[in-house]
Amino acid sequence: MTSLPPRPGPQAEILRLLASPATHGGHRPTRIDTHISTIFLAGDQAWKMKKAIRLPFLDFSDLDSRRRACEAEVEINRRAAPQLYLGCVPITRDPQGRLRLGGDGAAEEWLVHMRRFDQRTLFSKQVAAGRVDRHRIHALTEAVWRFHQSAPLRSDRGGTRGLAWVIDTNAASMAAHADILARARAGLLTERSRAWLDRLGPLLEERRAAGMVRQCHGDLHCGNICMVDGQPTLFDAIEFSDDIACIDVFYDLAFLLMDLERRGARPLAGYALNHYLDLSGDYRGIGLLPLLLSLRAAVRAHVSATMAAGAGGTERGRLAAEADGYLEAALDYLAPPAPSLLAVGGLSGSGKSRMGRELAPLLAVPAAAVVRTDALRKQIMGAGLLEKLGPEGYTPEVTERTYQALYDTCLTVLKAGHAVVADAVFAKPEQRDAIEQVARAAGVPFRALWLHTPPKLAAARIRGRKANVSDATVAVLEQQLAYDLGPISWPRVQTGGSKAKALKDGRAALGL
Repeated sequence: MTSLPPRPGPQAEILRLLASPATHGGHRPTRIDTHISTIFLAGDQAWKMKKAIRLPFLDFSDLDSRRRACEAEVEINRRAAPQLYLGCVPITRDPQGRLRLGGDGAAEEWLVHMRRFDQRTLFSKQVAAGRVDRHRIHALTEAVWRFHQSAPLRSDRGGTRGLAWVIDTNAASMAAHADILARARAGLLTERSRAWLDRLGPLLEERRAAGMVRQCHGDLHCGNICMVDGQPTLFDAIEFSDDIACIDVFYDLAFLLMDLERRGARPLAGYALNHYLDLSGDYRGIGLLPLLLSLRAAVRAHVSATMAAGAGGTERGRLAAEADGYLEAALDYLAPPAPSLLAVGGLSGSGKSRMGRELAPLLAVPAAAVVRTDALRKQIMGAGLLEKLGPEGYTPEVTERTYQALYDTCLTVLKAGHAVVADAVFAKPEQRDAIEQVARAAGVPFRALWLHTPPKLAAARIRGRKANVSDATVAVLEQQLAYDLGPISWPRVQTGGSKAKALKDGRAALGL
């Protein structure tokens, strides 16, 4: 790796300018350094300067490259955060030769000008403080989904060649820090990553041809997400490299999932994964997860190692340990747990979806895919996830198609090597038999739960639902109560008490 330090002349002088309160109307600025940028926060403004460096994946060593990077950063990030990105501003000299922000003279440097946001709203801090719940992570996932939906198609990138570049770049970057990242383990990771890439190549190429490679965020971890006007907002997307930014949407999502999982928030990662699946129906992407999660951890490993190399004292030790931890995680992701199928059935209002979501992180990394008939029905009908369907969405024919989609989707995910939770009423014996047959066809273990709650409580839960994918009403529940369910051999779990007790009983019934 070749790394050029900030120029001792122009950039050092500019850093002094930006560090001065006089530059910011008397506000004392706060300086933040990343491995490629320096940011100054002052008052309600933020100013970001690209460091004059060259790395395997970027070259900011000349002024024009930094200008282009600043302009591109503003353009791409306005897609997700137009209220944060105000524009590009030059550093020029006044007639007396003094540096200043803006001006009409020749640019000495270029800065990204941003509206400052409350650093306490960063998801990295919110997750650590336990302030991110299921609803907030769902809102974030919807922001990611919208970003992906509006992103330009880039079928000229991604695929097998794109991930081969990532593997090679990770290998070169880790090799440059062999004093921090053990050469033998880094080499083993590269070898195993290439083996996984060989196996997944056809699927990657199929997805590239199908439009799943887009100009994505590229750096989607919790430190690049904040709250703006009460909404989760993505910022600091990659602008300097098409190789990093123009990727499979599932590779983009995988950074968020890996980051949440490494922060000790696997349940949140599970919520994000499964809400994205509900929104997108992109269950085929699940088979890529072991490699994608591993590559994301490897990226963080060499980034942390690079930062450690430039630090000293206890900070160097902390960053080196962080880099080593990411390397170990990258290896672990390539040895995923064996797939299994868990079916969760019960009448409406019995708590199936909550039970399925809560159990999913115990079955796979970061979680089993929760395949829900409620979401599949909306996908089949071409409706939004929260859009209420009319009678045409609940004809016997549509219901049959929905359950067949459930069986087919579960089988696809299981054959890809990932665990599944099948979430449906399963009121008919033949439906319960069919989902067990899916496990047999995939050659995986099958487990099941039948949830039961008192009808009055189930009705109250249905009445109290807000922003719920299920269209079930109390009238639907009353119809279900009249069904002849036939013999039910699945372990029964009473869900009329607390949610915590129901989950405990469900885990106990499954031996988890």
